[in-house]
Amino acid sequence: MLDVQHPAHTVGGIFHRLDVEWTALCAATDIQAAVTDWLVTDRLADDVAAVTDAVTDGVTDTRERTLGPAQLLAALRPGSGRLTDELTDAVLRALLRRAADHDRSATLAARIVVQSMIPAAVRITRGQIRPFGGRSFDDIGHLTVAALFQVARSGRIHTRPGRPAANLALDTLRYVCTELAADREAHAEDLAAAEDLPDRAPGPDRMAEAAEVRTAAATAGLTPAGPPAEAEATSARLELLELVLDAMDAGALSPADGRAIAWHYTAAVPDTEAAARAGTTAGTWQRRRSRAVARLTAALALQLRCAA
Repeated sequence: MLDVQHPAHTVGGIFHRLDVEWTALCAATDIQAAVTDWLVTDRLADDVAAVTDAVTDGVTDTRERTLGPAQLLAALRPGSGRLTDELTDAVLRALLRRAADHDRSATLAARIVVQSMIPAAVRITRGQIRPFGGRSFDDIGHLTVAALFQVARSGRIHTRPGRPAANLALDTLRYVCTELAADREAHAEDLAAAEDLPDRAPGPDRMAEAAEVRTAAATAGLTPAGPPAEAEATSARLELLELVLDAMDAGALSPADGRAIAWHYTAAVPDTEAAARAGTTAGTWQRRRSRAVARLTAALALQLRCAA
């Protein structure tokens, strides 16, 4: 029997194991029936069926449609890779409401949420790898998945304004960072040395993710016009850019706040140039950036206190 709350560790790693379990979940008829009942009850079945091509051979009865975990995942992961449309938010909020209950279906709902957030979990995991004695990728991956599951079950995300997926990612990141910071402090790890170490060469998957982040950032006005600056290529700066994008989605930062942070820290735009583009003075721009950083820090700290 599948243990959706405690996926086992295998040689293939935690994310491989989750994908293997997911295949079994999608094939289980009782789980497909449960998911269909959820969607019918929440009045989301027609919309999910429409966007996932779940109606076949002219079938119109909702209960005869193929609406299972696979269709939920398709609705939760639009083709662009960013969870932004209204239906995606509605489906995710409905799952999070169920995940906050205390029955077996809550565990299943949380497990589906975890599967939908695997791309974000992988990015969080990669962002916390340290090549100088830190935890392994799979070790941090287990921590990230456990944190994501806990956040999904907490009952706090679906009541917040903003994008639920961005809120999930932010809370999960804070859990992981807090846990790793305590671990590193206990082991006296020299975190300052990280800034002097070169980034590892990214693989094709990470390069594709980085391109997606840059596209989203350009759309949001977070990157200046012209070719990407050399500073933007490092994984640390890409992670920061992604964090700013998620914070904007969650409503923690305004577009102006995001630009003030991103132009300085991810594109290395000089304050005088940035101020000229924004139609203000360098001193005013610096103060704006300082306030934006303070807002982001305060928002993340508040989320961490609420989650404790």
